[in-house]
Amino acid sequence: MSTVDATGAPATAPPEPAPAPAVIGPLAGDPSMLGLASFIAGSVALGLGLVGVVPVGVLGAPLAIILAATALGLLMATVWCAILGQSAVAAVFGIFGTFWLSYAVLVLGLDHNWFAITATAVLATVKLFLVTWLVIILMLTLATLRLPSAFTAVFGLVDLALLLLLLAFAEASAAGVPSSGLLKTGGYVVLVFAALGVYLFSSAASAGTGGKPLPLGTPLLH
Repeated sequence: MSTVDATGAPATAPPEPAPAPAVIGPLAGDPSMLGLASFIAGSVALGLGLVGVVPVGVLGAPLAIILAATALGLLMATVWCAILGQSAVAAVFGIFGTFWLSYAVLVLGLDHNWFAITATAVLATVKLFLVTWLVIILMLTLATLRLPSAFTAVFGLVDLALLLLLLAFAEASAAGVPSSGLLKTGGYVVLVFAALGVYLFSSAASAGTGGKPLPLGTPLLH
């Protein structure tokens, strides 16, 4: 559509910007399939450990999965999302990837005394870790309320699991043994959000293989 400017000459409206070209080649696709599968693996391993599949106190049992599969897979998905310009998804995967990586470093550091933390300070160190990540994941939960509610449910359950674990260590005995009941309850919550992760993965896999995504619920914030 053209108009007439002050000089009487017709003025042409500026052309609309061209849409961004579609990504093709090895980067095309949905990084969430890799990210969600990695997240599920670590969640299942940690949840089973907390509910008693391994003896209480054997915090290193799930580390092979958490370090080599979950943390690595999530950070790979983060880079992939960032390259595609999916900043929100990259932030989610990046936050969870660094959470799992820091958990592995915490356990290895305490077991091998990498940080020169005395035995009397171990309990406070674990609580510091849990409080820090509870704040970060709660921040993520509130900041992503515009995502489908299935994602909000996962983040909310992660918050609940961290809170239960924090309470377990806050109610530790004089010998430094955390509450086994709260640890197990936290483990079951971990397994529940792992199951929700399976549902999210199924939705992404369905869309990625030519089908329709599963319903993920309406966002809590519009």
